Amino acid sequence: MKLRQNFFARRVRPAAVLALLTLALLPAVVSKAQQIADPNFDTKVARPAYAKKHPKVLFDEAHNNFHTADGRYKPFAELIKSDGYEITPNRQPFTLSSLKPFDILVISNALGAPQMNAAEASNPAFTDAECDAVRDWVKAGGALLFIADHAPMGAAAERLAERFGVGMSKAYTLDEANTPPGDNNPGFIVYAREKGSLADHPVTRGRNDAERVKRVIAFTGQSLKGPEGSVAFMKLADTAKDAQPGVGAQVSAAGRAQGVAFAFGRGRVVVMGEAGMLSAQLAGPNQVPFGMNRPGIDNRQLALNLMHWLSRLI
Repeated sequence: MKLRQNFFARRVRPAAVLALLTLALLPAVVSKAQQIADPNFDTKVARPAYAKKHPKVLFDEAHNNFHTADGRYKPFAELIKSDGYEITPNRQPFTLSSLKPFDILVISNALGAPQMNAAEASNPAFTDAECDAVRDWVKAGGALLFIADHAPMGAAAERLAERFGVGMSKAYTLDEANTPPGDNNPGFIVYAREKGSLADHPVTRGRNDAERVKRVIAFTGQSLKGPEGSVAFMKLADTAKDAQPGVGAQVSAAGRAQGVAFAFGRGRVVVMGEAGMLSAQLAGPNQVPFGMNRPGIDNRQLALNLMHWLSRLI
């Protein structure tokens, strides 16, 4: 079923919106049983960025995270380990003392409840004290990769995002005009350097021409508004829309993004509005490649470049 941009707002009763979104945006919201890490994804890095020094990465698993280092984000974790990063899973609340030994904090799709389809999943995933600790740690020189996907992840992450001046739509972002050829999912969005939607920044430029990112795909997420001075390196088109599940209305996502980077005090922050693009998963009953393992895109290189910028290699 191909969606029209005004379909939900004008033709569908609010009660039916969430069900239609779930059907239309597969495999982004497939059940956990149908969404697994791709065991055949190549995580080897021929020339690791860190052969001697190994930046320490704390990988959050304490907040009902849909993505963990040994679960659906294992390909990402193995990729950056191959590049020389040292990963430690986090299974405790954030405090300044627990964060202090680490260079980078990775948070992907924290939730307010263990099950994504539970009503409580949209509750805040972090306490105020944890949000303050992360903010103060970054301000003092830490680096944060913060990923919060489509509903309910945006709502669960909003409290922490606000500490950094990032606005989250808490919706499903759609853009039919930039859907990949052959896909009928308006939540799949192509960002291309040649079109200007993939902006020039160290995370898209890399260290040399071989690391230059030209084309990436996001696999259904939410839109973001970065703080003043941030760079929207994945800029949404003026045609993009945010669809609120259960409401039956769409609003323009023009001027928003799905990837922003900025300095914060002495630290650095990257916030992503879509998580699947940095994974390498097999989705649905046909086990379709979904993430860095999809052919013809530079998502794998973007993942490495993001970490290089956060660790101040670039």
